[in-house]
Amino acid sequence: MTPTRIVLSTAGTQEEARKIAHALVERKLAACVNVVPRVESVYRWQGKVESATEWLLIIKTAAQAFDRVREAIKELHSYDLPECVMIEPNGGSEDYLNWVSENVE
Repeated sequence: MTPTRIVLSTAGTQEEARKIAHALVERKLAACVNVVPRVESVYRWQGKVESATEWLLIIKTAAQAFDRVREAIKELHSYDLPECVMIEPNGGSEDYLNWVSENVE
């Protein structure tokens, strides 16, 4: 198994998404963060079905950094309950996965 992890989060604005992405990479908590613009999210919040345009963050990090990534997202995010979901890849380019590990502390 690879120590690389993918973390998904969303932000309500492009500026917030960029702020979080830059902070994670600058703090060496992520090797790379993709900011995917304008995804439509439909969700239940406080008993109501809501929808919003959001920016999706695809965060490439290492398993040992996940707790710090989660805490940084909480710290930097404007949402009361920011999304933070970790995915463990089953495979991938070994060179790329090694690059991720080398660029995360």
